[in-house]
Amino acid sequence: MRLLLVEDDETLGPQIQSALQQAGYAVDVSTDGIDAEGLGDIEPYDLIVLDLGLPKRPGLTVLANWRSRGNKVPVVILTARGSWQEKVEGFKAGADDYVGKPFQMEELLARIGAVLKRSQGAPVGPLTVEGISLDEETQSLVDQNGHRQELTGTEYRLLRYFMLNPGQVLSKSRLAEHVYDYDSDKDSNVMEVYVNRLRQKVGPDLIQTRRGQGYIFGARHS
Repeated sequence: MRLLLVEDDETLGPQIQSALQQAGYAVDVSTDGIDAEGLGDIEPYDLIVLDLGLPKRPGLTVLANWRSRGNKVPVVILTARGSWQEKVEGFKAGADDYVGKPFQMEELLARIGAVLKRSQGAPVGPLTVEGISLDEETQSLVDQNGHRQELTGTEYRLLRYFMLNPGQVLSKSRLAEHVYDYDSDKDSNVMEVYVNRLRQKVGPDLIQTRRGQGYIFGARHS
């Protein structure tokens, strides 16, 4: 899953970025409101973490502008813990959740995970499709027999995106856009390599190829 982190604090921003990357997310970073608004409109983010106190354009204005243009990307806002007015204004502007500063990184990660699952229509709790479960704490998969297999960072991001979108035809270019950050080489042909690696771990029939269209996860009998 690919996130945009909008935070201008020179200390907190890199800390959050590092924590998100360690949690298995591809992360782009913006440090001002105008740049963030443009990225949020152009790039296909799965979620945006948005600080409200931004230079050039306030976070609330950025969020309101996104929503006014029909941009429904899930947004978790960061705000000062004592500022309940900002929380209310954030929800009215279209925020999906908020985290008050200062915060524990574990809380932010938990809220991001919950919002992502809600936005994808996935139930809260471990991701499970066709007997395959994803352990998001250890970034590994568990099969029907309880056997655990470790995943590389890219394999984990790819499998999580598949499991959040079961039964959907996903093109190689769409997968690349949601598995890699902005600065990565999004060579869609490389995606075939990672899909084949996942097939070796989840079984050859769980990821179906639709010629000229892409892949479907969780379609054993299609």
